[in-house]
Amino acid sequence: MIMTETNQALQGIRPFIEQQMKLWNVPGLAVAVIKNQDIIMAEGFGYRDVEAGLEVTPETLFAIGSTTKAFTAVTAGILVDEGKIDLDVPVKNYLPHFKMYDSLATERVTLRDMLCHRTGLPRHELMHYNSSFSREEVIERLQYLEPNQDFRSGWQYQNIMYMVAGYIVGQRLGTRWEQVVQDKILNPLQMNASNFSVEDSQKQPNYALPYIDNGDQLQRIPFRNIDLMGPAGSINSNLMDMAKWVMLLLNKGVHQGQQIISESSLAEVFKPHMPTDSWITKETPMSCYSLGWSIEPYRGHQVLHHGGGIDGFTAEVAFSPDENLGVIILANKNGSPLPLILRHNLFDRLLGLDEIDWSGRIRGTGKENETENQDESHQPEEEAKEQISANEPENLTHQLHEYIGTYEHPGYGELVIDMIENNLQVTFNSIQLPLNRVNNHAFELDYKPFQYKTPATFYTDANDHIVRVGIKMLLEPGTKDIEFVKK
Repeated sequence: MIMTETNQALQGIRPFIEQQMKLWNVPGLAVAVIKNQDIIMAEGFGYRDVEAGLEVTPETLFAIGSTTKAFTAVTAGILVDEGKIDLDVPVKNYLPHFKMYDSLATERVTLRDMLCHRTGLPRHELMHYNSSFSREEVIERLQYLEPNQDFRSGWQYQNIMYMVAGYIVGQRLGTRWEQVVQDKILNPLQMNASNFSVEDSQKQPNYALPYIDNGDQLQRIPFRNIDLMGPAGSINSNLMDMAKWVMLLLNKGVHQGQQIISESSLAEVFKPHMPTDSWITKETPMSCYSLGWSIEPYRGHQVLHHGGGIDGFTAEVAFSPDENLGVIILANKNGSPLPLILRHNLFDRLLGLDEIDWSGRIRGTGKENETENQDESHQPEEEAKEQISANEPENLTHQLHEYIGTYEHPGYGELVIDMIENNLQVTFNSIQLPLNRVNNHAFELDYKPFQYKTPATFYTDANDHIVRVGIKMLLEPGTKDIEFVKK
């Protein structure tokens, strides 16, 4: 623990954190607080490895998920300073073969559009999740991913577009996004522990393992490699490195006398661009998205923040420029609301406000399974159940073996259906999922990694042969099913 000043506001914070960790069944947590360019708290709680009894320390590496997006936005700002990029020039100027489903978006979309989530494209998350595609292949397949909003008409959180933006950042310097972030941010700030892949984290001596709830028990799960979507969420870091990052942002882009990003470019990163559909309360009556940050008036104080979540990890990074105050919370628990709860509680304490029972409020609203800006978002299972139950029972016209085959979507790739022990199984992006029959051509895809079930509907041709399957993937509400055609 580092203490550079006594802060009465943090009295009692440790027992509060420990009590909340028990309540939310969180194995390990790391918490840092920055005030006036000083680290007034940096402390680990619980276990980075439950089975081995290894404790979290301020040096423990965690996946920071979508809080990575701010690094991508800042590197774009640095390249603006260097004259290598213009945020408002069409992306086609940098990628001549770039093509989206919407011809208007193809011609007009800019880096700014991508960095503030206003391209009209929903998540299309499973197109890349656990995929073996290269970044170039994903960019090539963008033209087959349907939008569900008009270009620039609304805010839709989108990981693929952030990957494309990071790809362009790397391309403009003749390298990869990872090298640009390393050279322009990590090295100057001496963020020496941070890396870009969970594979690299596991080569270090002090890293947290990922966990998920399995009923009432914690279950350790495998690391999920998301290197493909690196610019959207692949950075791994610890409290001490992340504190340097937050202090850079609070210090108007200056680190130890060196201007890493100009004040004007940083102001563009922080400028509100699009109203969002975040959880609105009387304490946060509105929310906007800038470039890699959400901006909210929290109880009368401006706060910029971003959450992050990949398999087995949840993070929160937040700061208030006016108060010169920042907080970092990292957890090795899948989809935990605790980092968000602690972010609010720390701001309550440090701003001298009455503490709100955010834990009770979140549990009471049923939002305990939601994390802000999740990297892997999923629709409520209830929506899928409603769609399935809407189908009336029918006489079965086809045997299960008739559904076996390879199906293909030009954007998503191949989906294979096999028979395993008298039941159908889907293999998609190397993930195997049960496919359970509900009615005649109505099935239910059981996506166990997300504890999610979704409808899958098969269609026949004039000869009554199975020709395609429509699946409601993990997308924005109101999006069409993704249809895979049988090869």
